[in-house]
Amino acid sequence: MILDDRWGLDHGTWSLLVHMFPEANAPVIQLSIDETLTADEHYELACGLQALRNEGVLILGSGNVVHNLHTYAWGRHTVEPYDWAVRFESRLRGLMTARDFRGVVGYETIGRDAALAAPTPEHFLPLLYVLAQWRPDEPIAFPVEGFDGGSVSMLGVRVG
Repeated sequence: MILDDRWGLDHGTWSLLVHMFPEANAPVIQLSIDETLTADEHYELACGLQALRNEGVLILGSGNVVHNLHTYAWGRHTVEPYDWAVRFESRLRGLMTARDFRGVVGYETIGRDAALAAPTPEHFLPLLYVLAQWRPDEPIAFPVEGFDGGSVSMLGVRVG
């Protein structure tokens, strides 16, 4: 792993932390998504972060369960979410509620809905880092819900 502090925080990191820590008084280490790894490899890597969580480090993943900007309703009034987006999010909620994280990791096998909902993995993969922190005695909650532009899910997933 190479530490590179020349770039600054990605918008996915900054957009959450600016609200969670408005005084910018929390140390942050941002991890990049390695596009050469499979979803399985990302999940296994994320499981290795449990030791940090055990030390009280907040593991935060920022992305979108559904993120397809090609079908996004740019500049149009509020639109209902696409059927495929709702089906995919609902399927993932069911898998997470059942604690079937391997089913979530294998999201690409879900078919056309997955291909439309996550046409590229970089917004989906952070979810795996969150799920990998789950402990068997902890709840899974969805504190934020809703869709934007028909094709972006704002679903928040919290473990613990």
